[in-house]
Amino acid sequence: MSNTKKQAAPAFPQHSGRAAILMAHQRLKMARSAHAYVRGATIKFYEWLEASNGHAIPDGPSIWICGDCHVGNLGPVADGKGRVSIQIRDLDQTVIGNPAHDLIRLGLSLATAARGSDLPGVTTAYILEHMMDGYENAMGPAEEKEWVDAPEPVIAVLKRALQRRWKHLAEERIEDVRPEIPLGKKFWPLSDEERAAIGALGQSDNVRKLITHLHSREDDAELDVCDAAYWVKGCSSLGRLRYAVLLRIKGRGNKSDIALIDIKEAVHAAAPRADHAPGIMPANSAERVVMGARALAPSLGNRMIAAEFMGKPVIIRELLPQDLKVEIEQLTQGQARKAARYLGNVVGHAHARQMTPAQRQDWKRSLQSFRSAGLDAPPWLWTSVVDLVGAHERAYLDHCRRFALDPDRVAA
Repeated sequence: MSNTKKQAAPAFPQHSGRAAILMAHQRLKMARSAHAYVRGATIKFYEWLEASNGHAIPDGPSIWICGDCHVGNLGPVADGKGRVSIQIRDLDQTVIGNPAHDLIRLGLSLATAARGSDLPGVTTAYILEHMMDGYENAMGPAEEKEWVDAPEPVIAVLKRALQRRWKHLAEERIEDVRPEIPLGKKFWPLSDEERAAIGALGQSDNVRKLITHLHSREDDAELDVCDAAYWVKGCSSLGRLRYAVLLRIKGRGNKSDIALIDIKEAVHAAAPRADHAPGIMPANSAERVVMGARALAPSLGNRMIAAEFMGKPVIIRELLPQDLKVEIEQLTQGQARKAARYLGNVVGHAHARQMTPAQRQDWKRSLQSFRSAGLDAPPWLWTSVVDLVGAHERAYLDHCRRFALDPDRVAA
């Protein structure tokens, strides 16, 4: 893999000097809006949960949960045959834990999005009611489940996903359809050690099996690393190892294909585990993420493998053109309610597929028993989300103030 052009670019930080710059990028991204701050503050969410004892949050069945179930971590995901559905799309924090934690995290994210859309406060109450309605609908037996319509913003992103091809992925992610990653704001050059490690990883049997499994590629196809770069991506993940790799898949004859590979460092999850989880859940963080993904979002999980890269656990997956995130920035009251019910239903199905019919029935009955007259959303959920909105608003403003006073901050 040639990288002569990239090594000649002195403006980019070297491997040893990335951390400080990436931390500044992270502070900047989290300062852009309260919604962005919530997305990047997973650890603070669980610190609040531990300090408050969770307002008597009910204990659901111990299953794989997302652990960071905000709106941006849901979106269209394609399976190996190109079929697209809305699923959980980021499982960095996945653990075997209490499904109620995903509900609180999603409720907080939706409530923050509603506040960012200047919707009246009563909309938050409606959002939580509709979210719970959609979630509980997924827990019922097949004959009782209702079809849950997607809101306009989700329909729009689904249409985009279904129409996308390789050129759209290339233009969006690498700004070109040629097999080369242009260095710039999003992509930085590799060190010699990183380049050698990526070259070796590209020739491994596990990566070959992952890549050839998709699109029914030939099992004995030859893989060649065309280009690779450090990827400045995400919010809470900034500062970890993250790489974009272009692989050429050479089949028989003159047949060839290009794949865009995402290599992402896996770290210890902040989400609390169920008491018995250590005996079931892998200690290796990358293996934990892959196992959780296969339980919660099979279309994504079956396209991922765990590996080791430069002594650290990483998740490797091929990005597909249909993989998008749901971005909810501005909503009407009607869209907010509809989005809450739909996304609650998506999370409900991710949870329900792991439960027996008896567990689903018991969990649904438990959720409904916590409700009070005049408010369909359970009091524990309402109190948790209201407290969290206030706590995150204060923390966000403090974050912005510290960022504004930081002489080392970077420009947007």
